[in-house]
Amino acid sequence: MPGIRLAVRHRTGPQGGGDWYDALSLPEGALGLAIGGISGSGPGATAATARLRASLRAYAVIEGEDPVAVLSDLELLLRLTEPTRTATALFAYCEPGTRKVVVAGAGHCSPLIIGADRAEYVETSLSAPLGMLACWEAPSVEIEPAPGETLLFYSDGLLNRPGDAMDRSFARLHSAAASVPRSARRDPEAIADHVLRTVLPDGPAGPGDEDVVLLVAHFD
Repeated sequence: MPGIRLAVRHRTGPQGGGDWYDALSLPEGALGLAIGGISGSGPGATAATARLRASLRAYAVIEGEDPVAVLSDLELLLRLTEPTRTATALFAYCEPGTRKVVVAGAGHCSPLIIGADRAEYVETSLSAPLGMLACWEAPSVEIEPAPGETLLFYSDGLLNRPGDAMDRSFARLHSAAASVPRSARRDPEAIADHVLRTVLPDGPAGPGDEDVVLLVAHFD
């Protein structure tokens, strides 16, 4: 799609996990980016993940300009079809031509933005995961990446390490993003490889059995 380039890295745990991502064309030249995870593992979680992802695609086409509405619909579906599960999700509505991005998140990690002179977390509203409240809703945030800047969306499998506090995990990811060489900051594939290689020095499988998803969106 003109104005934006994507790269993704996805590794599923050996038991079959519930982390997922998506990128889909929306009306009027917009792009929807989504990432999330569902509780549990094995065939049941894999099937639930597929249903959740397919449903989000439908909601995004209908009302993607309002990410809060998309996630609210997804929360209702989860409560009706998977009452024993919870899920995290983040949905971003992007207009590549104007570099307008509207993001809403439900219990999911905040995106990271990388530019020529910055690497920082996007401040999204704190909210509970889907399936934990009788009615989910949280404010969306609007951001406008500058030309040449990149957004990183990721699953918590990229953060979790046995014995590590979460603040240390977020600091490690931030450090990896900040250390992307300037010569690679306009190449989403190179950014994805550098971040994974830095955060997971033991290789794609890392030290654990969790799913790992990294979705990189670079704005030209």
